[in-house]
This record gives sequence, C-alpha cells and structure tokens, in this order.
Amino acid sequence: MAPPVVLIVGSLHYDIMVEAPHLPRKDETAVGTRWFPKFGGKGGNQALAVARAGGHSRMFGAIGNDDFGLYMRAALQAGRVQDDFVAILAGVPSGISVAIVDAQGDYAATIVSGANLHINAAVLQDDAVWQDVALLVLQNEVPEEVNIAAALQARARGIRTVLNAAPTRALAPDLIALVDLLIVNAVEAEMMGANTVCCLHSAADAARHLAAKFESVIVTAGSKGLAAVAPDDTVLTLPAQKVELLSSHGAGDAFIGTLCSALVQGVALDQAATIASHAAALHVSRPNA
Repeated sequence: MAPPVVLIVGSLHYDIMVEAPHLPRKDETAVGTRWFPKFGGKGGNQALAVARAGGHSRMFGAIGNDDFGLYMRAALQAGRVQDDFVAILAGVPSGISVAIVDAQGDYAATIVSGANLHINAAVLQDDAVWQDVALLVLQNEVPEEVNIAAALQARARGIRTVLNAAPTRALAPDLIALVDLLIVNAVEAEMMGANTVCCLHSAADAARHLAAKFESVIVTAGSKGLAAVAPDDTVLTLPAQKVELLSSHGAGDAFIGTLCSALVQGVALDQAATIASHAAALHVSRPNA
C-alpha cells in the first residue's frame, strides 16, 4: 500500500532575507548587516516541512521560467518534495518576497506574487494530482478561486482540507464550508474577528470564536503557545517550549508541515500539535532557519 501523501496547493517564493539591527520605521532607511537568498512561499515552506518531518509531500503551484524559478524547483527536489505539478510559466516572473529580520529575531516581509497569481486551477481535475493524497493544505498567497477548486476536489474525494488563512483576507462562504481545520496565528485570529490574543486563555477564546464557522481550529500564539478546538469541541491549550529565539521567520510553516505529516499518519490532533510545536521551537532557535 502506498504511503499517504500531503498535497500542498500554494505559493512558491524566492526569498531575499535581510538582517538588520532593527526594522525600519516609516520613511527610514535602515542599514542592514547582510542579506542572503532563501527558498520560500508559505506553500513551498510547508511542503518542505512535511517532507522534513518524514511525510510524503506533493506541491501544486507555479513558477516563472527564470533563475528564481530554477532555484525553487531545485530546492523542492533537494527537499524530497514531488514537484510534477509545479508549472513553469513563460513570460511571468516567479514570486518573490523581501524579509527583514531584526536583532531580536522578529521580522517583516513584503511579497510580490508573480506566477502564484497564474496557477491553472483546471489542472486540479487531473486524477494524478490526487493519487494517494490523504490531506490537502491551502494558504492565502494564491487566488481564492484556486483554493476553492482544490477544496472542492478534496471534498468530492473524501480528503480533509487544512487552511492556513495567511495572509488574512475575507474568506468566501464556499471556501469556509469546505475547510476541516483552520490554522491561524494570534494576529490573524484577531483580524478574523476574535478578541485580542495575549495569553493561552485568550488564545482558547479566539479558537472557540472561530470554531463557530470551522470544524476544527488551531490558534498559535508565538512564545505563549497554542490553543485548539477539536471536532468534538474539546479545547486544548499547549504552552510553548522555552528556547532562545534567533528568528521567527517560517516558524508557522514548520509547525503546519510537521502537524500535517503527523495527521496523515493517524496521530490525534492534540498529539500532532505537540509534535509540531516542538518542531517550531527547534526552527526558531536555529540560525538562518
């Protein structure tokens, strides 16, 4: 029997990382200390995280026919992610992001979506895309019509759908109805209507608020930990593991990829969240993670 596959439909970005003593204020030109390229995009990062956690990962997305695209495809292949359904688009630049990381490990980023806005959702009707898939993972860095098309295919095939609703945007009711597990951070939860998240108790309140629309919810609260509401309305809170923060960039993607890798292996949500929280803690404590 073939192992279960996690299908990630989402973004691929060539990240330009800049290290600086502090994040620039409005109208300020800050002086950085170094920069380096990095594979990115929430979709791509989550696909790599699934594979890194020992899962079988398949990426569905698009890149440009350029050097950035070549870099990203090589990174997927090196990370043992199936890339047969990553389209190479002529005349469209690859997606990029520029992220600044300060001395405390906090960051701010800007993305330019490029090829990610031109994903051909019709290809999702191909049965080969879904071969052995046990879980679908979506984010908000691609057009919503792509997410809806993927979620419709997943529902028709009896496959559960995870949505990482980042960056935050209004979600169509058609998509909300197709999501089995919503994952957001504290800021995203607040932007979706929850009260301020400042501790585990308030994170649990935020998860309960969002669970009115979604079957299951996880709200991650950075150094505080996370809260989750399971399908049976059980509420879980999990304090964060104490580590030295070097960079929070990509921590959420490490969490989601590890979580999904565990879920397709039949691990219960609470245990999968514990495993994923540990992976995120390791991620933020590694240099240049």
